[in-house]
Amino acid sequence: MTRSDGYLLDNRQNEAGQRFDAFATLFDPTTFRHIEGLGIGPGWRCWEVGAGGTSVVSWLAEKVGPAGKVVATDIDTSLIAAAAHPPVEVRVHDVGTEEPPAEGFDLVHARLVLVHVPDRERALRSMIQALRPGGLLLVEDADPALQPLICPDEYGPEQRLANRLRQGFRKLLAERGADLSYGRRLPRLLREAGLSEVAADAYFPMTSPACTALEAATVRQIRSRLVAAGLATGEEIDQHLAHVETGSMDLATAPMISAWGRKRKA
Repeated sequence: MTRSDGYLLDNRQNEAGQRFDAFATLFDPTTFRHIEGLGIGPGWRCWEVGAGGTSVVSWLAEKVGPAGKVVATDIDTSLIAAAAHPPVEVRVHDVGTEEPPAEGFDLVHARLVLVHVPDRERALRSMIQALRPGGLLLVEDADPALQPLICPDEYGPEQRLANRLRQGFRKLLAERGADLSYGRRLPRLLREAGLSEVAADAYFPMTSPACTALEAATVRQIRSRLVAAGLATGEEIDQHLAHVETGSMDLATAPMISAWGRKRKA
């Protein structure tokens, strides 16, 4: 994440922890599969960018062991402070405006971060700069423009309301500088940045309890913003949350694009 008074999803809001828990349930298996495929092992030095929660940081720490290092950074480290014990180092850091916290990393990883960073180009350069020659970059980011609906099966008034509120949420994100079509460009951006062995895939959850929990926490977190912007009334938001809490709605997320590549050796 980047420092910005306009950032819509503040880590210090009560719902932030619920959102990170839902992200962990939804996306950790995909992230871990990719990092395992990149060959992580004991002694690796890793930078977790915009860590948010602790699930990926703790998993990396187990993989690299006492001989390794995990540097976990975010503009707000309140939710990862508990992980700050060897081999984990927690730092307050803005990837979009500051130099990397160190160099010579074997792995740099960012998940659902760069889409929100105003200077994404600088952030990506910083992450690549931090890699050792031959080091690996894994960037995972959403592409809401590929699939803009929270309810792809819009068959009734509850689904239509949900999709209208989701459109309002994405309007607020775009107004704050989020790039809603960033995910699809990641493979090209990694190649243009000089990485080799670039590949990518996508994960698209359609229906799960974690999708339901994520939607409820997100809507509660942005409720006042939606109302203030005239994008929804408090009554409509209450109706939507009541529908969500029945657990009977098929709620999706935006596709998460995972792209990875290797820094060329000199």
